[in-house]
Amino acid sequence: MTSMRLTSIAAALTLVSGASLAQSSEQSQAEVRKLYSGRMMPDEQVELSRHIDRLFPTRTVKAAAEPHPFGAREASLEDFSLTHEGVTYDIYDFMALNRVSGLMAVHDNDVVFEQYALGNTADTPWMSMSIAKSVSSTLIGAALNDGFIESLDDAVSKYVPELEGSVYDDVTVEQILLMASGVAWDETYADESSQRRQMLEVQLEQRPGALLEFMGSLERAAEPGTVWNYSTGETQLLSAIINGAVGKSASEYLSEKIWSGYGMETDARWWLDSEDGQEIGGSGLLITLRDYARFGQFVLEEYHTPNVLPEGWVAESARPHEIGGEEVEYGYSWWPEGEGAFSAVGIFGQWIFIDPDNDMVIAMTGAQPKAEAFEIVPVTEFFHALSDHLAGERASQ
Repeated sequence: MTSMRLTSIAAALTLVSGASLAQSSEQSQAEVRKLYSGRMMPDEQVELSRHIDRLFPTRTVKAAAEPHPFGAREASLEDFSLTHEGVTYDIYDFMALNRVSGLMAVHDNDVVFEQYALGNTADTPWMSMSIAKSVSSTLIGAALNDGFIESLDDAVSKYVPELEGSVYDDVTVEQILLMASGVAWDETYADESSQRRQMLEVQLEQRPGALLEFMGSLERAAEPGTVWNYSTGETQLLSAIINGAVGKSASEYLSEKIWSGYGMETDARWWLDSEDGQEIGGSGLLITLRDYARFGQFVLEEYHTPNVLPEGWVAESARPHEIGGEEVEYGYSWWPEGEGAFSAVGIFGQWIFIDPDNDMVIAMTGAQPKAEAFEIVPVTEFFHALSDHLAGERASQ
């Protein structure tokens, strides 16, 4: 009798557990669709931004035992402001109007400004969406430097044999970095019929290999290298290239080359396409603000003195490129920002702004309500002004 009762209890618990998991999965699917559609209340969005690892399985990116040390120097922003189209904004306006959850400026490796909002602290992890693209492209540079990738002119299918015979068969690694494959793609986040939202639905399936199947099924819109078209799908292929070329997951390689290799303070988490699967190359890294800034500092140091990346890689990543006879303001999954600066940018308000001339890194996390460009105070203009102000204040001391 006791054995039968225990068996019945175990069966009941299994049913309850299965129902809970299904309910949790349905809730996660509803949350991520609301996020991309821009239909979340502010508090909901902030909470989710801290816990995106509940939406999909993740892999840990191991941090260093000894973090890269920042110095500290106090800088005053009381007399700093930006005037744009006749309206003057100070640091308080910028933080409030752009729904900034964290802002940090590092000059000459010294933290000169660090401020948190919306309930965040230095220990709060925050989602990075397309900043993951810049991370993935940086790993491509590391793999090239390490000899795992022979040439950026290699076909993608050399490292991702699943794409042989597909629309990506004759597309090169560099064309993927530049988003110049010629493959048809619509990145509109709020449009459920766009390829970006179709990709999200495939990701929600959590079926191993499904995302590569989806990418291989797309249609060609132009010859490779002739048009530029922003595509999160392209950066999913960067993750697959890293995995195929290096023989390790993108998370393992990221830990080896940067997170533990350079000295990040906190373990990161990276979305997977399925349980124990492949990283989502274009989104879904969960990182603290200080490690956003450390990643920027790593890239800045590689710009000046290459070690992990090839000579000139960062400058090549950060400059505009000619695609199809036209200059495009896009690099290897980085955005040129003028005056020699460049940025990694993620939807909803994450930035890593790097200004080599001023030896400045500015990292920001935010909770802007829409995925499409939504900023009241223009971020790039504000960061340029802030970088010049902080560098000038140091020079005058």
